Parts: sequence; C-alpha cells; structure tokens
Amino acid sequence: MLEELSALKAAALTELTQAASPAELETIRVKTLGKKGSLTQILRGLGQMNEADRTTLGAQANAFNEEFALTLTRRMEALKQQELTQRLTREWVDVTLPGRPRSPGTLHPVTRAQNEIIHLFTAMGFPPASGPEVESDWYNFEALNIPPDHPAREMHDTFYLPPAPDGRKRLLRTHTSPVQIRVMEGKQPPLRAIAPGKVFRCDSDITHTPMFHQVEGFLVDEGVHFGQLKGLLEAFLVQFFERPLPVRFRPSFFPFTEPSAEVDMGCLFCEGQGCRICKRTGWLEVLGCGLIHPNVLAHVGIDRERYTGFAFGMGVERLAMLKYGISDMRALFDNDIRFLDRHA
Repeated sequence: MLEELSALKAAALTELTQAASPAELETIRVKTLGKKGSLTQILRGLGQMNEADRTTLGAQANAFNEEFALTLTRRMEALKQQELTQRLTREWVDVTLPGRPRSPGTLHPVTRAQNEIIHLFTAMGFPPASGPEVESDWYNFEALNIPPDHPAREMHDTFYLPPAPDGRKRLLRTHTSPVQIRVMEGKQPPLRAIAPGKVFRCDSDITHTPMFHQVEGFLVDEGVHFGQLKGLLEAFLVQFFERPLPVRFRPSFFPFTEPSAEVDMGCLFCEGQGCRICKRTGWLEVLGCGLIHPNVLAHVGIDRERYTGFAFGMGVERLAMLKYGISDMRALFDNDIRFLDRHA
C-alpha cells in the first residue's frame, strides 16, 4: 500500500501541475480525495495492516493530503492569474482615447412652453391650480353653462367613461375650465387662478391630437371689465413671444363667457404681410377669452349682480408651434430624437 500511495502521489501532483482549467483541477481533486477517490480506497486497507505499517501509511497519507491541497491552491491561483492576463490582453482599453460624449437631456417644447406660460401669469398674480382629468358632466359642461341640450356640446368630441357608482356621468375633461369652477365653488371674490393641464378630445390631424394641453385662467372681483382682460392678454403675448406684436379681438361665442372673443396676433412669419401659414391674412389665432357668463357665477354661488369676471384659455401646443416654428402638431408626440434635438 505504501507503493500505491507513492504512485498515487506522483501521478496526482503531476496532473495538478498540468491542469489547464479550474474545472480540471476540481475533477482531479474529486478523483483523488473524494469519497470514491484513489486515496480513500487505499486508506480502507489500513485495518488489514499491522500497527507499525498502519502508522507509517497514515502519516504519509496526511503528508500527501497537505501537499496535494497546497499544490491545488497554487495551481488554482496560477490559472486565475493566467486567465486575468489573457483577459487584459484581449480586452485592453486605450485610456488615452477621447471619451464618447453623452447628450444631455432637455425639456420637451410643450413642457418649456407651458412652464413659461405659468411663469408669466404667476408673475402677474395668477397662481396655478389643478383638478382631476376624469371629470363629471356637471363640472365639465353644466356648471359652465352647457346643459345637456346645448348646441355647444357639439363643439366637443368627448371621451365618455362608465358612470360613477352614484350614477353621475363621467368623462375625460375636454378643457381645463372645470378647474375654474372648482376654484370658485364655495368661495367669495376676489378670486383669480390659472389652470394648466392635459385635456382630451376625439380629434387627430395635422393641427389636433386626442390629448393636448391647455392653460386657462380667470379673475372675479368687483368692477372687472373687458379692458383689463385685453391689457392682460396683450402683455402676455408680447412677453411670451419676446417681441412687439399687433393684437386684435374678434367677436366669437363661448357658452361660459359673454361677450366672447377670439384673440389674433400679427403673423410671426411674414410680419403681417400674408403667407401660407397665416392663410394670407397676416393674422394668427392664438386664444379665446371673454367676460364670465352670469350663469356660471350663479352656479358657484357668487353674486352676479355685484361681481364680474373674465376668463381666457389657450392651447399650449399651438403656442409652442408658433414660438418654435413647428408645422405639424403630431411631431410633438412622435418622440423622434432628431426632432427633439432640433428644438432642444
């Protein structure tokens, strides 16, 4: 058995030094020291030996076990170092090369336009207010002087939702005017606010999308008149577009204001001379406005004999397109990196 142990030692140590991978080392270890390994088979014969030979064989087996473990560890470290050297050679990086530039993110044109609108009106004393995007029929229509049989409902292509548990009609709001009702409800003037946010209508073409953004605002107090509204909106347009602009007010119709007006400004692209964008008129329509209808004030419990107010509303995408020279509204929502880079 001593001869078998000596032969096993020579063979095992030679195999360890010649192993080419950690997997081979593990195979050799199991074959030599495992439960069914060569050394285990030899040691099972200790009981048949006399005491002197058994002591000698046991001592040599322990010495072999220690030498085997040491050789295994050294070979494993050598293989790992070899693998690391090969990886460094294969995956080397020239640290002197310039790095790859990373383009910084920027705000979307619609976000930038909306932030600027909010900033300008806040500076003029109109704090922002918010409300739910899923609205009741009352806040979206009836409280704004648009009862069920009112022809103005045909102006809104509405996304209706299943009724609420209490039976009330629900819909995706078609404008942010319901926020004005919520701000005025249960309060007394003076009141003023702007309502920025998303709105939804069943419409999609070069100038319309099913989801878009509006900013609407209002002021209610004693002695409010149309001249104040006119001055406010003229000042806003000049500041937003950063240039002097001719502004005109055309009579129009909105069910929640009376009188009502559409606001046009001089075309930015032809300086009022007439071009394709302004349809040769020299004017661009940008927002709607008017004095708040007395019925709206009555719906929120405000004395319509004592107080008056004005309201206005604008599409953020419309203003962003004009400010940044964008011709197709759908480009604002296509998430084309090339478009966003151009308007960063």
